[in-house]
Order: sequence, then structure tokens, then C-alpha cells
Amino acid sequence: MLLLRLPRACWSLEYGPARLICTSKTLLVPSNEGNKPPTPMIDLEDKSLPIPIYKEKKNEPLRLQKSRLLYQSRKRGMLENGLLLSTFAAKYLESLDAKQTKLYDQLINMPTNDWDIFYWATGVKPTPAEYETEIMAMLKEHVKNANREKRLCQPDLY
Repeated sequence: MLLLRLPRACWSLEYGPARLICTSKTLLVPSNEGNKPPTPMIDLEDKSLPIPIYKEKKNEPLRLQKSRLLYQSRKRGMLENGLLLSTFAAKYLESLDAKQTKLYDQLINMPTNDWDIFYWATGVKPTPAEYETEIMAMLKEHVKNANREKRLCQPDLY
């Protein structure tokens, strides 16, 4: 039996029904054996959980870095950031110089929670000083959508 304390919009199935990926606070994971009690609650905001440290890719060619960032902008794990970052990348990534590209790489890969990026970009939470860069300013301006562009789906890759 599967018990969730989350709205359905917060979780998705990956690799079958036994493994759940969640972008919200808590999740009750099902047990694999019928007679065992369910696995205890997991607090995803618990900072003691090991989160892999972002390793900057040294000597990565700029073209390859931009291709990787375009893919990572599209595959965020949460639709809101997938839409925001993929449309931002489609519009600006090609014109970014090496320094700006590195800042964008750090922005989308260093925070441990995609909700933080979303809240910073939309102005719900204040942006920490280390992420308050020219790229974040561009992203915040992009989020305002002054031209009222339709952003209901991710842009085509080619």
C-alpha cells in the first residue's frame, strides 16, 4: 500500500511504482514486502541527508558546456523550472560569454533544491548574495515576461 502526504502534482513515478521522486517536503515510501510496515517518513528538507556536491567541469569547451546547460535547463524534475529555464536558455544561452555561462552553470547546478531557484526567480524569497548575479537579474526579468510570450511548453531544440 502506498501512502502519500503530498499533492499528486509534487511527485512522479520513475522506474516503476516502487521508486518515487519528490520535490516537496515529506514522502512515505512503500515497503517491498507485504508483511513489513512501510518505510518511515523521509524529510527531504533535512540537511543531514547526503547531497552530492556540485563538481565544476574543468576545461570543458564552451560549446559543449552550452549544450549540457541547454539539456539541464530542460530536464529539471519540476515542470515550473523546466519551463522557466528552458525558455531562458533558448533565448539567452547562445549569446552568453564564457563568464556568464559559468555563472548560469553555477546557478542551475549548485543549489540543492530546485524550489529555491524558482522562488528566487519569481521573487517569492530573497536571493542569497552568492546567487545575486547578472544571470539571476536576467532570469528575473525573463520571468516577468513583459512581452506576454506564451510559455506553455518547452521550446524546440532545433
